[in-house]
Amino acid sequence: MNRRSIGRGHGRAGGFSLIEVMIAILVLGVGLLGFALLQTMSVRFTQSANQRTQATNLANDMLDQMRVNRLAAAQYAGNYAATTTATSCVPDGTVTPAKYKVIWRCRMGMALGAGASAVVTLNDGVANVAITWGDQRWDTDASKRNATFSTETRL
Repeated sequence: MNRRSIGRGHGRAGGFSLIEVMIAILVLGVGLLGFALLQTMSVRFTQSANQRTQATNLANDMLDQMRVNRLAAAQYAGNYAATTTATSCVPDGTVTPAKYKVIWRCRMGMALGAGASAVVTLNDGVANVAITWGDQRWDTDASKRNATFSTETRL
């Protein structure tokens, strides 16, 4: 056996070439971009789910108010446009249907934005609350930008 061949490998010395390093960086970059997109979508869907929960709570609150005050339940029916006036969100101790409607509109505006709206109907003892708000603001199709939650109950 020759002494020269013992310490040496089969040809050149091993290591990373510049091409291999660039490919590794490219693969890492694509993976990080995918992760960033995943995080962005997660935040959007979390916000959408939060708004849907707020709409559910607001609708159930209106239905509960109508149940509690069955004799005046028809006074709660109507179209509501959200407001964001902070002073109207604070109850003053007495709750009448008119005052509750103002407070509810303000709460809807604070939770879902100034563009939110609701329709409350009462037909033959069945109350229906439908709330619409701006959702999916990243969507370029305008017909998909609004979300609606609707629920009904027999009073």
